[in-house]
Amino acid sequence: MTVALGVDTGGTYTDAVLIRDEREVLASAKALTTRHDLAEGIGNAVAAVLAEAGIAPEEISLASLSTTLATNALVEGQGGRVALILIGFAESDLEKHGVLDALAGDPVLILQGGHNYAGEQKTPLDEESLAAWLAEHGQDVSGYAVAAQFATRNPAHEQRAAAMVREITKRPVSASHHLSSKLNGPKRALTAVLNARLIGMIDRLISRAEARLGELGVTAPLMVVRGDGALISAEFARRRPIETILSGPAASIVGARWMTGAVDALVSDIGGTTTDIAVLRDGRPAIDPDGARVGPYRTMVEAVAMRTFGLGGDSEVHFIGEGLKGGVTLGPRRLMPVSLVAMEAPEIVHRALDAQLRQSAPGEYDGRFVRAVPGIEAGGLSPKEAALLERIGAGVRPVGEIIRTRMEQKPLRRLVERGLVQIAGVTPSDASHVLGTVAAWDKEAAEKALLLFGRRRTGSGNRLAPEAEDMARIIVDQLTEQTVLALLETAFAEEGEAFDLAPEVLARHVLMRRGLEGHKGLVRIEAGLNQPVIGLGASAGSYYPAVGARLGCAMELPRHAGVANAIGAVVGRVTIRQSGEVSAPAEGRFRVHLEAGPEDFAESEKALTRLETHLSELARQEAEAAGAEGIRITVTRDIKTAETEGREVFIQANISVEASGRPRIAEG
Repeated sequence: MTVALGVDTGGTYTDAVLIRDEREVLASAKALTTRHDLAEGIGNAVAAVLAEAGIAPEEISLASLSTTLATNALVEGQGGRVALILIGFAESDLEKHGVLDALAGDPVLILQGGHNYAGEQKTPLDEESLAAWLAEHGQDVSGYAVAAQFATRNPAHEQRAAAMVREITKRPVSASHHLSSKLNGPKRALTAVLNARLIGMIDRLISRAEARLGELGVTAPLMVVRGDGALISAEFARRRPIETILSGPAASIVGARWMTGAVDALVSDIGGTTTDIAVLRDGRPAIDPDGARVGPYRTMVEAVAMRTFGLGGDSEVHFIGEGLKGGVTLGPRRLMPVSLVAMEAPEIVHRALDAQLRQSAPGEYDGRFVRAVPGIEAGGLSPKEAALLERIGAGVRPVGEIIRTRMEQKPLRRLVERGLVQIAGVTPSDASHVLGTVAAWDKEAAEKALLLFGRRRTGSGNRLAPEAEDMARIIVDQLTEQTVLALLETAFAEEGEAFDLAPEVLARHVLMRRGLEGHKGLVRIEAGLNQPVIGLGASAGSYYPAVGARLGCAMELPRHAGVANAIGAVVGRVTIRQSGEVSAPAEGRFRVHLEAGPEDFAESEKALTRLETHLSELARQEAEAAGAEGIRITVTRDIKTAETEGREVFIQANISVEASGRPRIAEG
């Protein structure tokens, strides 16, 4: 018998499952995610599942982790302060693919250098300027991203710049050609920036998780789920944490397929921060050909074709005062539910809520609290940010006691983005406690917070909701509405070019809305989803039946839907992909672009064989290092040619190699 341990760290809960022989769920357990140190929640969940199953920790032969940490960090704008070294590009290139937005004020250095399309040096690398800049500013950031023009054709300048960064600053560095072999320098630069921003965060998670599992007696090596659902070694994930974006959602799709055997369906996974939706076709999720999109960023990371929406059980509830009735909208930011923060500091929370309820008029910060996240290094803060963090202190405080002027809202937002503080406020989780569909935390605190929220005045001058239950229904109905729109948007996007309008426009079109309502006048309009939806996530059972009814489709809620991510973490395969290019810089010359530099051949087949052999060996080595056994190599050639004067001319070739195998289990 083999026993595998799967763990998923979500925004609110950390899940753990034990699976026997890849066929049977022995036990599952949940623990609150501990944001200041995710390993605490991991340890609590693993200890609980071991106790429930009566399994000794040394019996576990495989341990695997899926995490929404990287995804949530990018959606919420969190991560370390980094610097971008851009080689051979113009300043205007920063405007492309959101590079400047991703930097969010972090430093960038533009240097002369880079190569041309054929991999030949365009301009020598300006090492002198780089060395001087690193000597002066090198310690101001937590990590570096390096992107050079046409580095996928010749990475020499990226390699040299990265070596100088490591030598002078001792900081981690992300080279763009390690993250993608595709052309498009600005997009690779964006991917490298995001990777650099995540390195410290993911490294801390993996190190602490390994240590905590060791303390519990789990000796099996730790694997991590990649964004395409495959497993990778913990060390691989440390070097390339960007590949763990969409790790949790990808694991959920693998888990959904394992639990239901579904062939064609939409998979919708609601967590605390995001709702992640993918389409299963013929039992397999498609890989996004344009790279994973998370929040506003389109990266060059291979991941499942998935749409991620800032909508979850802990999404921030925003008041809409316009219109006679008013209303609410949810997300994209995650808040700590009031019902949960009240468990941590009941006296402070209830005293503040009671005082706010005694006021005759609603206040701007009613029902909102702030707490510093312990154990996170607060470097690189502005004086205003540092002063505000000191004022917040170590405990839970009402936001109204912390924010003294509107000028302090921006520093507080920056502290939240850096992951240094958390804001607590009204969320759908609080609404569920008020309605009685969830009973995990402080229901009374949730009721008080929703009463305060409902006192806001709409355009008619009336209160938004007279009672807490009325407010709760408004919030849950809005979650249903936004989930319906997210599913429709995903479905329309999958339909591709069948319609002229954008998916988000079609999902919100008045005809679509009337069709969902079953309009019957002179014109009869009917609309809905034509495929079943598999609902996943701890709160899916509470919210998704109404979603299925609204869309007129089957809503499947598997027995272990709440721990689908953890299941997917251990039923996947180890898969490593490598890809490369052969170009033709001149007639009769075929150039193989390798890490060590270009190599030229007089015959196309010899060049293709050289690249194929090289990539196959690299993929096999990485798969073995990642813990795979029974490795199978698959090679795909994409050769582009053109007809010229009656003969076929070689233009370019792309070779992709996939090495895949089962995880090597620990010997008992």
